[in-house]
Amino acid sequence: MRLLLIEDNDSIGKGLYAGLNQAGYAVDWVRDGETAQSAFVTEEYDVAVLDLGLPRKSGIEVLSELRARGSKVPVLILTARDTVNDRIIGLDQGADDYMIKPFDLDELQARLRAILRRSSGRATPKLVHGDIELDPASHTVTKNGDIIELTPRAFDILQTLMENQGRVMSRSRLEESMYSWKDEIESNAVEVHIHQIRKKLGNDLIRTIRGVGYIMDKAK
Repeated sequence: MRLLLIEDNDSIGKGLYAGLNQAGYAVDWVRDGETAQSAFVTEEYDVAVLDLGLPRKSGIEVLSELRARGSKVPVLILTARDTVNDRIIGLDQGADDYMIKPFDLDELQARLRAILRRSSGRATPKLVHGDIELDPASHTVTKNGDIIELTPRAFDILQTLMENQGRVMSRSRLEESMYSWKDEIESNAVEVHIHQIRKKLGNDLIRTIRGVGYIMDKAK
């Protein structure tokens, strides 16, 4: 899961960056509104955490411009602004959730999982495909109830494919789900992780569409 963290406070940002990375997100961290706006234009994110009191451009401006471009990326506002009017403005401008600082990291992660679940149209917390279940909260995969060990990046690819069952995911889109700006992308990384998933969960689980990408067909 690729996440854009927009936070100008250094200590809060460092804590969030470390905690979200540990939770399995590929995190890009920016510290002002204009850089955030540029990141949204040039990169594809699964979710964003947005502070409101940003330099150069406010969080509300960033959010309203994001929605004006038609972007549906889920956004969780995380701010010290705690009045009812602030919350109303943030939600009316297109935020999917609103949290007040100080905050609990576990709750923030649960809220991120909830808005990602809603954005993909799921009602249940687990992703299911036949006898395979993926739990984003515990970061576990099971087949017929048995735990299957996957590397973190193979897990990210599997989650992306399971959330988009029936849709072809390009190689570049799968790379974006695994890597943040600081990571060096290996030339055959996607193929290596797809091979691991197939080896552990079945060769027929993921189809290669030559010249296009990969697809997990909807379970029958």
